[in-house]
Amino acid sequence: MDDPALVFVVSLAILAASVYAGVLLRRLARIPDERIRDDFGVVQAATLTLLGLIIGFAFSMAVARYDQRKSYEEAEANAIGTEIVRADLLAPADAERVRALLRAYLAQRIAFFAAGGEGELRGIAAQTAKLQAELWAAVREPARAQPTPIVALAVSGMNDVLNAQGYTQAAWWNRIPIEAWGLMLAIAACANALVGFGARSARTERGLLLVMPIVVSFAFFLIADIESPRGGLIRVVPQNLLSLQQSLQP
Repeated sequence: MDDPALVFVVSLAILAASVYAGVLLRRLARIPDERIRDDFGVVQAATLTLLGLIIGFAFSMAVARYDQRKSYEEAEANAIGTEIVRADLLAPADAERVRALLRAYLAQRIAFFAAGGEGELRGIAAQTAKLQAELWAAVREPARAQPTPIVALAVSGMNDVLNAQGYTQAAWWNRIPIEAWGLMLAIAACANALVGFGARSARTERGLLLVMPIVVSFAFFLIADIESPRGGLIRVVPQNLLSLQQSLQP
């Protein structure tokens, strides 16, 4: 599901084959039109309506997950920016160390949104985990040495920074289940087979029968593109993180 173009090609091939399978079945059955016209119209309309509802529901799921990824990116930028400010509550040496680590951590979070390959992601994950351990140690030691409410604010802010990364990662893992994709494809195949079964003229079979598979395949492509965090054309741009990084430049 991380390759929307592959989703389009595979779905188009399956749906086009379903249409022509319906055409072949109609020719082999040789059922007179007047015997099935009314019943067939009801079944075809119900199937196409169900397909439209399923596609609309899947599109809504994909958009909701995309918005969730954008929201967590904004929350993560706010958490890092707040902690950079709260670092001034620590001793000067500790504050400078925390700010330096946060700037390095911010660069890794931006790289996470731009990464594409699994190898690059593993390297970013390892570096992020290392920086998180160093960030927590940077506020833990001052808190132990001076356990005051003011220092506790810096510790609380660092906890928000670490939690924000976890929420972001969970949102990127939250995808449309593969079972839902299978259900959509099965319903689409049935709907296209009914379209082919209802075709009456050779001219329709040559041209218009491909309209339905192409349209549904484009719908699948759009859903997969929005729903894929890294493989699609529509991606979450870390605008808030980039803006924060730019504001920290001298």
